[in-house]
Amino acid sequence: MPVTVNGVELRDADIERELDHHHNAANPAKMATISAILRLLVREEAGRIGLNVPGQDDDALAMALLEREAGIPEPDEASCRRHYDSRPERFCDGEWVEADHILFQITPRVPLDALREIAAQTLALVRGDPSSFAQHARALSNCPSGSNGGRLGRVFRGETAPEFERAIFAVQHDGVLPQLVETRFGLHIVRILERCPGTRLPFDAVRGDIACALATAARDRAWKQYASLLIGRARIEGIELEGADSPLVQ
Repeated sequence: MPVTVNGVELRDADIERELDHHHNAANPAKMATISAILRLLVREEAGRIGLNVPGQDDDALAMALLEREAGIPEPDEASCRRHYDSRPERFCDGEWVEADHILFQITPRVPLDALREIAAQTLALVRGDPSSFAQHARALSNCPSGSNGGRLGRVFRGETAPEFERAIFAVQHDGVLPQLVETRFGLHIVRILERCPGTRLPFDAVRGDIACALATAARDRAWKQYASLLIGRARIEGIELEGADSPLVQ
């Protein structure tokens, strides 16, 4: 069944053009279709109100339409300062954690429950005898660091998977972490050896970056609300939409 938007049939080429933006989505075809619908609605709405953005593509037209119809507030000094004060760990220079790990890699051939059980048993053994950490790493770790006893060395923020980074920088004590750390790569037993809190960057040095991040977040929120409004008042057939969760501008 073809998808129509206010009586206009969506072309396959319109949807295919959007697929590159949604390879990692749970349902790439549906998200690409939503994006194609939104592009069509943006052009239609811009034409209805007489908005003209010479020489600009659909994304620029969408932003111009959003700015005119919804407005995007600029973050003020107080908002930037609150963000800075509430997240001191994000604005440090030179923060690092020295760590070891044992990786149990997730693969299609190994059932996750069985892998988790082996990792949990190994964690119990290592916590009972921390001096055996390097021995278990050499025997079991699926990371090249296993040959060196699991040694990762100094890990700075931004160098590892976000979920691994959150785990090692969140704890405030050294030693073997009491729980397995699960990442996209597998299950990790982690030992913290040493940490350096780094030096907090002054507000003036990061204010521009904070303002940019807050403005981007505000734009994304405004776009999702406006996209939901456009879809909500359009006559769309051929697809079931729970809402506009996919931003037009990637």
